[in-house]
Amino acid sequence: MQHRYVHMLGCMRTTIRLDDDLLVRAKAHAAQTGRTLTALIEDALRAALARGTAAPRGRTVSLPTHGSGGVQPGVDLDDSAGLLELMEGGA
Repeated sequence: MQHRYVHMLGCMRTTIRLDDDLLVRAKAHAAQTGRTLTALIEDALRAALARGTAAPRGRTVSLPTHGSGGVQPGVDLDDSAGLLELMEGGA
């Protein structure tokens, strides 16, 4: 059986986490400029990507750890939804 995905609207719904104060300020700015929060975030993201403001590659960040052995088996630090589920005791 083949699965076919159709991208009908040219946009994708996603969930992002924002600092509470940043969200309040962004909503206020969007309202003041007559735009939606989505439009404001899209414009800011496009501008950041156009500037090439990505973090420099090759830079190593040392995170403090406690105990030994690293992360627990099955924990993927790149999967925020999975991490949230684990922290809330769902997995």
